[in-house]
Parts: sequence; C-alpha cells; structure tokens
Amino acid sequence: MSTLVQAGALPSRTAAATDSARARWGRRFQHGGWFVAPFFVLYGLFVIVPVVRGLYLSFTDANISGEHTAFVGLDNYREALKDDLVRDSLWHSVQFTLYVVPVIVVTALLMALIAHHTVHFRWLWRLCFFAPFLLPSAVVGNLWWWLFQPTNGMVNHVLGWDTPWLTQKSTAMLAIVVATLWWTVGFSFLLYLAALQNIPRHLYEAAELDGAGSLQRLLHITVPNLRNITGLVLALQVLASLQVFDQAVVMYQFGPGPEESTRTFVQYTLEQGFTSYRVGYASAISLILFLIIAAVALGRMWLLRDREEAATR
Repeated sequence: MSTLVQAGALPSRTAAATDSARARWGRRFQHGGWFVAPFFVLYGLFVIVPVVRGLYLSFTDANISGEHTAFVGLDNYREALKDDLVRDSLWHSVQFTLYVVPVIVVTALLMALIAHHTVHFRWLWRLCFFAPFLLPSAVVGNLWWWLFQPTNGMVNHVLGWDTPWLTQKSTAMLAIVVATLWWTVGFSFLLYLAALQNIPRHLYEAAELDGAGSLQRLLHITVPNLRNITGLVLALQVLASLQVFDQAVVMYQFGPGPEESTRTFVQYTLEQGFTSYRVGYASAISLILFLIIAAVALGRMWLLRDREEAATR
C-alpha cells in the first residue's frame, strides 16, 4: 500500500516542480522579458533569418534575381576551395590583420599611458585620441585617399617624398594599414584607459617604496594587470580586421588595388554577389569567412577558459 502511495505521489511532485519552474520563469519574464523581447525579435529578423537564408543559398546556384534556383549541393564549396581569387583575397585579409593588429595594440597602450599619466589638459588628450573613431568609414577613406596623393598629398609633402602610395603594389596595403590605425586605434585606447584606471594605486606606492623604477612598475604591475584587456583587444581587432572592407574599397575607388593586391575577402564576396550576380556562390564564400571568424572567437574563449582554470588551481 505504501508503495502505491509513493508511486502516486511521485507524478504529483514532478508536476509541482514543473509548475514551480514555470512560475519562476513567468515571474522573470514579467520583470524583464518584455524589455528584451523587441531586441530578440529584431535580432531574429535581421540576423538569424539572414544567416539561415544564406546557408540555404550556399547550396544553390541562385542569382541576384532569385529566379531559376536549383540545388547544387556542395558544388559552390568545392569551387571556392579551388578558386585562386578566394585564396588570394583571404591572404590579403590575413596579411592586413597581421600588419594592423600588433601595431594597434602597442599604440593604444602607449596612448592610454600618456592620457592616464598626463596632468595638464588630460581631457584634450583623450578627445584627440578618440575623435577619429567617430568618423564614418567613407570620410576616412576619402581623407586618406587625398593625403596619399603623390603630387599634392600631405604625406609626401611632409616627408619630402614622391611615393605613389596608392598605385604601387609594395605600398598599397601599407596605406590601408596607416588609415585604419589612425581611424580605429581610439576604441582600443579607450579600453586600455578604463583598465588603467582600475589598477589599485597602492600597488604602485608599494613598488615605489621598494625602489622600483618606472620601467619596472610598467613591466611588473601595469602589463600583468592589463592581461585580460589585452586579450580582449586582440580578439576584437582580429575579428574586425578579417572583415576589412570599407576603407579599402573607398581608398581604391571600389577597385582591387594595384595588381589586385588589396582585394579583401569581403570585397571578393560582394563582387561575386553584386557584380557577377552569383548569390549562391557568394553565400558559400561568406559562410567560409563566418566559420573562420567563429573558429578564432572559439579559440580565444578556449584559451581564456584554460587560463582561468589554471589561475584557480
């Protein structure tokens, strides 16, 4: 008899637990769900739906008109793996990333140190360092296109050179790197500045009492305390640099640059989709870039998790 009672009580307990969980989720949704619901709706419409649609198109031979679409399976991906322009454009994006990311990290840190330790006109330093980041990409591209002109450009005028920055292969990518550094370093500078302000002051005071110099305090206090923010800056800059597009196409008048040396992966994707009208093939290429970026992001999360686990041991 007791067994029957216990067996009958078990479903009722399960139902009660389920009802309790539903009640908790209902209360949580009442408190904050209606505030985040518009975001999830817009995120689904403008992110999830396009991603799913692009995934479907990557397995078809769809054109820009959307007519006569046929399923082709993995043919687009096989073609992309054999396409020399895919490899070249991917290498250009990787090359740009290798050039710009280390320079941005070091420059942003130096700028943050200057703005943090400056006594007079501190607000002016911060404004000057961050202001270029607020400019639109079209303005930045056209500005540096004019600055790099060989005859009347300010860069050659100041340096006393006559280098054709935008028309020769050896300097074409360097011009984009310089423009991007000037434009985007302000964001990383702001992250470093906020992190510097959170370092406890008593660490520096104790180091000074022990006779540590400025360089020793920088290497043994500042840099270790900025380790997490440096990892964040590296990850954000790598992900952004792999998607370089705006400044490159504006500076080279929407062309691939001298000897096609500045055609990036995103630019080649758009060329296939909106110039060659091969939407299916462009979707497959864009998905390849998505997988590369996802791998970089997941790799960064994995390294960060291992570091945190090692720190807690």
